[in-house]
This record gives sequence, C-alpha cells and structure tokens, in this order.
Amino acid sequence: MRVVVGEDQLLMRQGIVAVLRERGLEVVGEAGTLPELMRTVREARPDVAVVDVRMPPTHTDEGLKAAAAIRSELPGTAVLLLTQYVEADFVIGLLEGDRSGIGYLLKDHVLDPGSFVDYVERVVAGECVVDPSLVRELIDRQRARDPLEALTPREREVLSLLAEGLTNAGIAARLVLSERTVEVHVAQVFAKLGLSDDPSVNKRVLAVITALSAG
Repeated sequence: MRVVVGEDQLLMRQGIVAVLRERGLEVVGEAGTLPELMRTVREARPDVAVVDVRMPPTHTDEGLKAAAAIRSELPGTAVLLLTQYVEADFVIGLLEGDRSGIGYLLKDHVLDPGSFVDYVERVVAGECVVDPSLVRELIDRQRARDPLEALTPREREVLSLLAEGLTNAGIAARLVLSERTVEVHVAQVFAKLGLSDDPSVNKRVLAVITALSAG
C-alpha cells in the first residue's frame, strides 16, 4: 500500500511515517504545505493520502481543500484526514460528497499504531471512517433535542457505532449481540430519526451524522 503524508509539523510527520513503515506500508512522499502536498500526490498517485486538516499557508482548512481536490482529480486515492481537535462542522462538509474512501481521525490515534493503520486500511478499502470522539460529541450535542430524546440507551450505542462506519455484523460483535437483534435496533433508530434503512454503509453514515448535526 502506497501512502503520501501531508503534515507541516516535522516531528509529527516523522512519527506518522515511522508508524506506517513499521507496519509494512510504503511511504512514497511527504509534504508540509498544501501546494507541496498536491504536487506530491499528483506525481506519486498513492493509494491513500494521510493529511493534516490545518496546514500552511493559513492553517485553517487546507486539508479539507486537499481532500476535495484529490477525490476529484484522483478518485482512486483515498484520503484520511488527521486533526488535533474534534471539529464537527468540518466533517459534515467533508461527507457531503462522495463518502467512499474518506476518513476523519484525531491525531491521538497515531499513538496506537495498530488502530491507526487499521483506519488507513479501511479508507483504502473504500470505507467511510469517522473518529468515535466526533460521534460522541455529535450525540452529546443533540441529546437534549428530538428525535434523539426518543432513543433508548442501547439505540444510542447502535447509532454511535453506525456513525463509526460499522456494519450490522460489526456492531453485533462489538456489543456481543446477535446480528438479528442489531437489525431490529438499527430499524428502530432509523425509524425514530425519520431515515430510510439504506444497505449502503457510507450512505447510512452520512444520514446519521447529518441527522445528529442538524438544528
């Protein structure tokens, strides 16, 4: 698997590169600014670009701009965005388009090499990956508002795992439930949120996050 890393902080970039290489991934390029990142990605055409959300020159949303450009120009390249903070509005904008092969992750996960590389591999496989911390914030933010008020504690757990991108089988394994039981919970969640139960995981993630961030 070929990776380009876009991160302006040298020590963080070196750490990310070291973790990826230790796990057998091939780092084919590094960049510290948005122009350098785009040039490197266009030349290397990697399987995935791991990109900091905030990069020079403005340190605001360069990573999001890079993600949009990469997904438009090189649809075969997945993008995993890294951030220091939970920024719900950023990820909502990120997921408004094509959700396959895209992810949003807190940098803390880099400290857990196994977890980090798992996220990288999942976006390359075409999944939509959203950091669990973001999911929890969205749920907490809307908990006092309908329709989340109608959800049971178990349904909120299922909603959180849905938004992480897990399949029904994955949720069943995580919660130690039968897959049939999870199917019932998922149906209840979508019914209470007024959403249709689409079999596409990526579309379900977008629908759930959009519902949670509304209002």
